[in-house]
Amino acid sequence: MKIKTITMIALLVIGSYVLMSSLYTVDEVEQVIITQFGKPVGEPVTEAGLKIKVPFIQEVNPIDKRVLEWDGNPSDMPTKDKLYISVDLFARWRIVEPLQYFLRLRDERSAQSRLDDILGSETRNAVAKHELIEIIRTTKDRVPLRDALLTEAERELNMGALVPIHKGRQLVEQEIFSAAAEKVKVFGIELLDIRFKRINYNDSVRPKIYDRMISERRQIAERFLSEGNGEAARIRGNRVRDLNKIQSEAYRQVEEIRGVADAKATEIYASAYNQSQAAVNFYEFARTMKSYKSIIATNTTLVLSTDSDLFKFLKGMTPDENTASGAQR
Repeated sequence: MKIKTITMIALLVIGSYVLMSSLYTVDEVEQVIITQFGKPVGEPVTEAGLKIKVPFIQEVNPIDKRVLEWDGNPSDMPTKDKLYISVDLFARWRIVEPLQYFLRLRDERSAQSRLDDILGSETRNAVAKHELIEIIRTTKDRVPLRDALLTEAERELNMGALVPIHKGRQLVEQEIFSAAAEKVKVFGIELLDIRFKRINYNDSVRPKIYDRMISERRQIAERFLSEGNGEAARIRGNRVRDLNKIQSEAYRQVEEIRGVADAKATEIYASAYNQSQAAVNFYEFARTMKSYKSIIATNTTLVLSTDSDLFKFLKGMTPDENTASGAQR
């Protein structure tokens, strides 16, 4: 009986533990993702109440479904008119697709980090596209206070008029909201609102702004100078190319004219010396004598065979008496 009682108590304890492990509650402000071995199973649980899961192998991952706060850190960024301002931004958001949120981000810390990147980037882009007056003024419908001491002529000159505003801070905030809402949607997040909390202009950065503007102007000047040098090099290159083209065409024409002249001369020579065998022999003799002048010079030694064409006319020559006596002396 004692063993039976102990067994029943053990079974009751184990059953209670298994039952407790298989039950879980969902709060009104939560939604739950059930994971099995780290992977989501089933649809997200969004209704509050007592729920059942497979004990031991399934885990409950609660996700907040309330409106959450994002409060960014102040950061310095330049406006369109090259003025550095410190912008402090805040936003409100909530999780509308818990499964997508869980797969992409897992927890709220990762979501806050992702919001830092997206909202910070979109704020910087929006501020860089607008002048300072567009960001610090709420609306464009404002009337300046006029000095009562202004004369009629000064009023006609529009003295004391404010710089015109085309958008205003609210539309700038709307631009940031529209751009960021599309980017955070892929994470299962709905961006509800975004606002500028504080905008400060620091006078200590003014010298740096001036130096930056000077550097920018110098960069532009250098760019114009480099473009001018590149254009000059292109013009010089085109001039050299055109000159080479003209010279090559002129050389080609000269060679063509020279070839035509040589062909004509050859034709004249052929018609002149091919009239008889004596004319052919005379032409052969004249050309050989001309080649002697170009081949034989002072102190020239020639080694020729007896049947050589060059030696043919030399071996038939008989030196005169004056040449022979001079050779003997």
